[in-house]
Amino acid sequence: MFGTLQPTEIEQLLHNQLIGRIGCHSDGKTYVIPVSYAYDGNHVYCLGYEGQKINMMRKNPEVCFQVDDTKNLGNWQSVVAWGSYEEITNMPDRNEALQLLNKRKLPQVSSATMHISDHWPFSPDNPGEIKGVVFRISLVEKTGRFEKAEQDSFFAS
Repeated sequence: MFGTLQPTEIEQLLHNQLIGRIGCHSDGKTYVIPVSYAYDGNHVYCLGYEGQKINMMRKNPEVCFQVDDTKNLGNWQSVVAWGSYEEITNMPDRNEALQLLNKRKLPQVSSATMHISDHWPFSPDNPGEIKGVVFRISLVEKTGRFEKAEQDSFFAS
């Protein structure tokens, strides 16, 4: 069965996932890149580094953000949202964003790109030591879909 996620289900999926994908477009090129993130109910917060993704979002701040939860090919949920990229350079706001990222419940095994600093799982004494570009995406529109397989339909005789 296919369906549309309700607003509460969309919010739950955005809050519970750790990896999302940003779609950005500039100069005739579209780029989709996975990112680790934190979500506060209005904004997606990320820590990135200078490169194609940041350059493209600076040129065109209108982006797409996507997350999914795929249990198997017959049971999944997906959210697509649209919003605007904004760099956070104000130190109190940047520190707050870094705290949100640091408070995520990460799995036991994770990659270095999930960690906001070399001190992970702890924050450094001075958050200003954390290198990179802290940014957020202000989400303005969200939609979600799901598929749920019929119980035992795969094994029906």
